[in-house]
Amino acid sequence: MSKLPLFPLRLVLFPGGRLNVRVFEQRYLDMITICLKSDSPFGVCLIKQGGEVGTAAEPYDVGTLAHVVTCDFEQPGILQVSARGGERFRIGPTDVRKDQLLSAEVGLLPENNAAMPERHARLRESLRQVLAQAGAPSHFPPPQWDDAGWVGGRLAELLPLPVSLKQALLEMDDVLARLEVLAEFFPDSAVAHVR
Repeated sequence: MSKLPLFPLRLVLFPGGRLNVRVFEQRYLDMITICLKSDSPFGVCLIKQGGEVGTAAEPYDVGTLAHVVTCDFEQPGILQVSARGGERFRIGPTDVRKDQLLSAEVGLLPENNAAMPERHARLRESLRQVLAQAGAPSHFPPPQWDDAGWVGGRLAELLPLPVSLKQALLEMDDVLARLEVLAEFFPDSAVAHVR
């Protein structure tokens, strides 16, 4: 286990995903500065109880490492951060600093790599269409169309699902089981519902 600063948010970041967030609280500005200087990630966790601002929120037990890709000061005191999702982790003992920055001992969770099953080719093609329309930033890794975990993660991010379901999907260790759950939301004509 290793110590990791946490950024509890009202969203779920999946491995291989992207996070765009405005940072304005001093504790998180300091955290991003340290991460940039040490080339280390921070942890993104869905908020279980509490808020994004003020007192440290209580996060769910499973989150995702976030690696800073770019950051820009939009205006004094507001940093626009773009990060890429890394490995999933489970939170162990937590610690709250005086400035309410939450950190935790975390253990990385295994992610089984699996090829994209042919029976879910329509999911891959639907995702391909949506991402082609949206345009992918150049600073993110290229798509991994044959990786069931990557395709499932992108679908979970894009589908208008409750965050509690997205969290449950993130917590699943089996990427093929995650894909099976997502396929239930994708009848043959459901491509238009992905945003």
